[in-house]
Amino acid sequence: MFLFSTGPYNEVMRILMFTGKGGVGKTSLAAATGVKLASLHYRTLVLSIDPAHSLADSFDLETELFHVHTADPLLVAERLWIQELNIQKEIKRHWQEISSYVSSVLRTTGISGVEAEELAILPGMEELSAMMYINQYRREQRYDVIVLDAAPTAESMRFISMPTTLDWYMKHIFPFQRNLLKAVRPIANRVAPFELPPDTYFGNIRDLFQKLEGVDDIMEDPQTTSVRLVTNAEKMVLRETQRAFVYFSLHGLTVDAVIVNRLLPEEVMDGWFNEWHVSQKTILHEIEDYFAPVPVKKVPLFEHEVLGKQRLEDLARVLYAEDEDPAAVTRTEKPYTFGKSDGLYEIRVLLPFATKGEVELFKKGDELVVQIGTFRRHIGLPRSMAALAPSRARLESKVLTVEMKEAQ
Repeated sequence: MFLFSTGPYNEVMRILMFTGKGGVGKTSLAAATGVKLASLHYRTLVLSIDPAHSLADSFDLETELFHVHTADPLLVAERLWIQELNIQKEIKRHWQEISSYVSSVLRTTGISGVEAEELAILPGMEELSAMMYINQYRREQRYDVIVLDAAPTAESMRFISMPTTLDWYMKHIFPFQRNLLKAVRPIANRVAPFELPPDTYFGNIRDLFQKLEGVDDIMEDPQTTSVRLVTNAEKMVLRETQRAFVYFSLHGLTVDAVIVNRLLPEEVMDGWFNEWHVSQKTILHEIEDYFAPVPVKKVPLFEHEVLGKQRLEDLARVLYAEDEDPAAVTRTEKPYTFGKSDGLYEIRVLLPFATKGEVELFKKGDELVVQIGTFRRHIGLPRSMAALAPSRARLESKVLTVEMKEAQ
């Protein structure tokens, strides 16, 4: 167990992930949460994993050089650090063999060196680099709380699914691929238009996987990780927030708060805003109904841009009560559980916004596959259920219950 040095309540490192549709204000809310936590004597890191970094801007760090310095943790206040991942630095630290090989292959097609290096930044590199830092900081006991300023919703889903994806690749594809290429490489390199990846390429992948070992358990432990969905009181934003909640649930993460940002204050009485007031109140009621019992926090639109530590403190006072601890564990409900009822094994999956026509499921090996629209989630089954097949499913009170029995 990793103990806090000064944190007043929790006994394990906490991870608070702020995510939502692009432009909803999640960076300011993550930064304000970091300011509040530091004031409560937590060693706090606010880590930006959004490729379009704005964390340094949120703290009003004026010089462009600060964006270079924040590639490593930068102390911005007492007990408060910020970090913005720099993919070029991360390639040198973790991805050199992989990036070099991809660049060399691209250059054989006639792409220039600079373009090849840019294209060699593969999807997922930033997300996996962030996961490695989380694992590293946990092992070092460097921080009490890490606040993640996550990318917009779609990229955040890729972020949380990376460990599972890589784990599946390492178990099912990696050994076969490495052994096969080792056998055919000498012959294939004589006739192929470019050389096949060297064994150091696969060694780099193996090393990366080792650095990620255990991070999926951290992310799915509600005592450690909580997701905070940031939204605005607008219909299109709300729909994406609903989808995000389902997807996070399917990935085993616990959402413990929904934050509705930039609500028009009641004192704004100008008739030009009447329709906005009516619309926001309507959407706000929908949000409270949809997400119950998850608490909904409301943050008004400020009369000025929230920049700098003083204004972040002002935002924190609106977001949190004076005696409120943002790192406190307030919700631990698992999005899916395994159980047994009347002699039948059951899997119960929390699907707050799904309808019967949207959900599909089937068995694949020792996994139950749940699909909502184009999104698919593989739920690994315990050994006692691995040989069973889904026989019946029912969706009641926002919970999908799948009965499992021996295959005929």
